[in-house]
Amino acid sequence: MGVDQKSSRPLAVYDLDGTLADSAHRQRFLERKPRDWDAFFAAAPQDPPLAEGVALALKSAQECEVVYLTGRPERCRRDTLDWLAAQGLPEGRVWMRRNDDRRPARRTKLEILRRLARDREIRVLVDDDELVCEDAERAGFTVVRARWTGASEALKDAQEREGRT
Repeated sequence: MGVDQKSSRPLAVYDLDGTLADSAHRQRFLERKPRDWDAFFAAAPQDPPLAEGVALALKSAQECEVVYLTGRPERCRRDTLDWLAAQGLPEGRVWMRRNDDRRPARRTKLEILRRLARDREIRVLVDDDELVCEDAERAGFTVVRARWTGASEALKDAQEREGRT
């Protein structure tokens, strides 16, 4: 596939934690005070894949260019790329938050979505964070809510208040 053909395809934008990656085994690091963010992210390479999310991403790749939009910090890039490849997920650009960015996920993700939408059609955003989904829908994006896993209250609080994932 040529560069022009790829760049003209619509984008399917996928979240990672709770959408493609089952992060339940590392939630315990967020339930303690203070939260242990280093341990939480260090355990990410052991995340099992979420079959529903992976199947949807593979299906999306038939018509769209798949890209990934995560609240994980940039310092997790190598582990994240290795994990995506190990799961057989489509190759695609990975958008991560700056290491020092503590804004809520709904703000950082919506900012990137709007930037992407300037040049490309965004066919769908797939995310498990209700606040991200609500804001994206209000902004006119088509959203699929990843409801195939239950998010912990600690993770929800971290996403909204601490801008960490």
